[in-house]
Amino acid sequence: MIGTSHHMSEANLGRYCAEFDLRYNTRGMDDGERAALMLKGGEGRRLTYRRTDNLAA
Repeated sequence: MIGTSHHMSEANLGRYCAEFDLRYNTRGMDDGERAALMLKGGEGRRLTYRRTDNLAA
């Protein structure tokens, strides 16, 4: 990303690319339509959290 002040880490490069891919592929939609599409894509998936403390098993 030449000419920007945005720092991009190698560890998150895939996430950045996925975000820009989504933005490009939904460029004709408004924000509400885009949000509805993203929520629909999460149907049937489980949301889990990784524990950040030392008690994680």
